[in-house]
Amino acid sequence: MKKALVAFLFSIIHFSGFSQADTTMLLSDATVQIEATNAINNLYNFKFDEAEAYFLRITAQYPEHPLPSFLMALSNWWKMMPYIDNEDYTNNYEKEFLQYIDISIEKGEKIFKKDDNNIEAAFFLCAAHGFKGRYYSENKSYVKAAFEGKSALHYLTFTRGKGVLSPEFLFGESIFNYYSEWIKGEYPLLKPLVALFPKGNKALGLSQLKECATNAFYTRTEAQYFLLRIYTNEENNPRAAFPYAKYLAESFPDNPYFQRVYARLTWELGQYDVCEKVCYDINYKVNIGMPGYEENTGRQASYFLGRLLYEKGDLEKSKFYLSKTAAFAESGNMTKMGYSLSAYYYLGLIEKRAGNTGDAEKYLLKVIEHGEDKDDNGAIYNYSYASYQLGDLYENQKKYKEANQSYKDAMKRVEKLDPALYSNTIAEVTKNSQAGIDRIKKIKK
Repeated sequence: MKKALVAFLFSIIHFSGFSQADTTMLLSDATVQIEATNAINNLYNFKFDEAEAYFLRITAQYPEHPLPSFLMALSNWWKMMPYIDNEDYTNNYEKEFLQYIDISIEKGEKIFKKDDNNIEAAFFLCAAHGFKGRYYSENKSYVKAAFEGKSALHYLTFTRGKGVLSPEFLFGESIFNYYSEWIKGEYPLLKPLVALFPKGNKALGLSQLKECATNAFYTRTEAQYFLLRIYTNEENNPRAAFPYAKYLAESFPDNPYFQRVYARLTWELGQYDVCEKVCYDINYKVNIGMPGYEENTGRQASYFLGRLLYEKGDLEKSKFYLSKTAAFAESGNMTKMGYSLSAYYYLGLIEKRAGNTGDAEKYLLKVIEHGEDKDDNGAIYNYSYASYQLGDLYENQKKYKEANQSYKDAMKRVEKLDPALYSNTIAEVTKNSQAGIDRIKKIKK
């Protein structure tokens, strides 16, 4: 639910308006467009110093306009982006983000009070309040997020339907159209809340986003990011998401968030050669400490490499990268996440094959320890197989009591998997575990 609320509240993040207080539009100014594009591209490619040098320069040119402060807030937001999926989402850029977004709101309100027909002022007030709402939602401050979302939607009424002026103006409307309807379908309990807002249209929202992603000047990358996000998370359509991931990763090779999502999609879609290349590159950037290449990015890339090398039979290198996965997970409070549990499981298999029973037991028990209170299919899958492998390990050591209990745990846990998706896994774990229990019964007799 959190991710849905995040995108809903962050309904109008765009940085498309360049105007002075006298409402002169700079959107058509080729010089400003070129300068802004270079700076924004630097921002998305995590070259923040270069980007912010430009943002601070235009502060002197347009000191009363909300744009420069908004761009500085956007810069600090993308500094935070790699950390957002972490369990303990906190970092050093939050204070600066809030300071700049509040300045942007203050300047926008000053202009709007003088002229409530100023579309750009309303535009930035929508964006800034929506942005701030997204921040609060990510930090689980939902009451604050709701107030910011309400303010964003208030200013949206002044900008809706202005897409004919520029595709930039379609961006916020497109996000609102998609998520306001998506939430109704996914979370019926929220229908009374959503009913208070204007009616949306999912198909129209996606169509508008695609137009922005193709034709917009300033909001193009942000539209592509949201299409990537929607197809990956909300629509569960990795094939539709893949072209956006590929384009963003290739266009911004130093953006850890885009690289991480691209690596995951290549893994999910079976493009293993590409996945391996991307993950080696990510690992290198993590090792040299490039901006934003933190534990979660390193954890995922190391996991994919460990699994790919395991399937190739290179167990020594596989163990190296799976151990890195575990180290990243433990340093970043991510031991309960799916890739972390799977890394422990495969480390257990590697040690078991090598005859290192003590280490094998340690890793398999970690899967059970960290997956005990999780009920998603991935955690249950890893837990079930780890319990079965523990049973087999104990049985070979003639620890029949422990083996019998582990087999029973495996059978009990595997029944919680979705049978429509995991029928083969359920059958395999149940059959093998029952066979182990039967062998132990014969030995005891």
